[in-house]
Amino acid sequence: MHGADGGQRMNEKYILVNDVGTTGTRAVIFDHETNIISEVYREIPQIFPEPGWTEQNPADLFESCMEVTRKALDETGLQPGDIAAMGIATQRATSMIWDAETGEPVYNAITWQDTRMSDACEKINHSPLFKMLHLLGGAYQRIAPLSEGLRKNLVGKMLITAAHFTVTPAQSSAHARWVLDNVPGAEEKAAAGRLLLGTVDTWIVWNYTRGVVHATDYSNVSATGMYDPFGMRWSPLLLKPFRLPGDLVFPEIRETSGDFGVTEAFGDPIPIKCVVADQQAALFGEACFERGSVKCTNGTGTFIDMNTGDEPMASIHRMTPMIAWRIGGETTYIMEGIISSAGSSIQWLRDNLQIIKEAAETEELAQACRDCGGVYVVPAFTGLTAPYWDPFARGTVIGLTRATTKEQVVRATLESIAYQCKDVIEAMQKDTGIEVRSIKADGGASANNFLLQFLADILDVEVERPQILEATALGAAFLAGIAAGMWRYPDDIERIRRIDRVFSSGMGAGMRDSLFAGWKKAVGRASQWA
Repeated sequence: MHGADGGQRMNEKYILVNDVGTTGTRAVIFDHETNIISEVYREIPQIFPEPGWTEQNPADLFESCMEVTRKALDETGLQPGDIAAMGIATQRATSMIWDAETGEPVYNAITWQDTRMSDACEKINHSPLFKMLHLLGGAYQRIAPLSEGLRKNLVGKMLITAAHFTVTPAQSSAHARWVLDNVPGAEEKAAAGRLLLGTVDTWIVWNYTRGVVHATDYSNVSATGMYDPFGMRWSPLLLKPFRLPGDLVFPEIRETSGDFGVTEAFGDPIPIKCVVADQQAALFGEACFERGSVKCTNGTGTFIDMNTGDEPMASIHRMTPMIAWRIGGETTYIMEGIISSAGSSIQWLRDNLQIIKEAAETEELAQACRDCGGVYVVPAFTGLTAPYWDPFARGTVIGLTRATTKEQVVRATLESIAYQCKDVIEAMQKDTGIEVRSIKADGGASANNFLLQFLADILDVEVERPQILEATALGAAFLAGIAAGMWRYPDDIERIRRIDRVFSSGMGAGMRDSLFAGWKKAVGRASQWA
């Protein structure tokens, strides 16, 4: 508990957030100035029935929300009537199907990490239709750099996107098709109109409202791989290969900051005023409201999101255009780049190499040496993601000499996170034509001062760290509070948000260019290895 005394809390209203991640659920209660009054966390078990399969028990997902919320309310002595609104932020694309009459899931939730539909997706991606799309899109993409008009008109954006348009096993459509094909009786129940489809947010809201609300929001649906952000509709191109929707009941799509019913799960009614995807919530929590503003969430992986304003942007570098949020009838879009190995590379130092005992040691070790001595770490443990997209790359440590120390290896590992961020941000700048001058960094790994300083140095930008690193919960709180009339968007959010520290570049251009050239050379050695 982080709370104030009961006398100060009389007559004050609070915002409650459920932040449902991949590995755990958090309940956070914020006051009007976004002070954390209570924060409770519970891990969620993951289920691995076969290699490459990753599932979660839907009952665990909702029960974890109930448990942490009850504890948070008990800690503070607050009653449901003290809560102005609830916001729900969730992991993206993890999906499930359940019976509308009984409320029972027909199978476990299949997570965004699951790969069971890889072969089926590859077959679709090599179908005549997709080959034609890649051919047409590729031809357009080659001429698009010749003219800004070619890149920015709607048809051009769609053709550029089509150049690398694929379905993946992470998509909710792939999950649904597997369940319908492999769970006895599922197709028959769907034909009777009894089965509801939803992502984690939809399931949580449906349970909280006792089946009254079957809905998602624009940020979540745009991350399912089933929605077209250019046409603002469910995508026939993405759904038809999986023979969907068929007789499945799809959720209603509502505004991110709006009405998702009420829950009486804790006694008196609490209005649910926000549903939002985790990365988009973090972008909002960082107050990235202007076109071109960027946040960098450093966790197990790194998620870099750029606000592209009121239009989706096509990416020659295979970044992902999505919806950030929809508020008051206005839609804001993002472009996203994902780096799979960020904090996980620090875990590799700790768990595999055992040269550190905990992640916090890396800052002091990195600062104990002047430089890396020419050592580069390319943490391509499962390949390289944006902007290289090389699944055959493998992790590489290069430049070792007899003089190399463990401190230099640790430093090179931290620097690799910043180099990968520079790769993504340079690609985004080329795709959008927007110059990035500052970045807002959040997530657990952003507590590392060395990492953020090197990020500022290698990108030659200001890097801003907020006081609240868990920006996802904060963003969901802001969005719920706006709908409840607690804050005005965007003025109050910008006023309330508190900055911990700003990191400015102190590196010369010559050194920056030399270091980054070395990184590119190291990536070249790691590429196409497997």
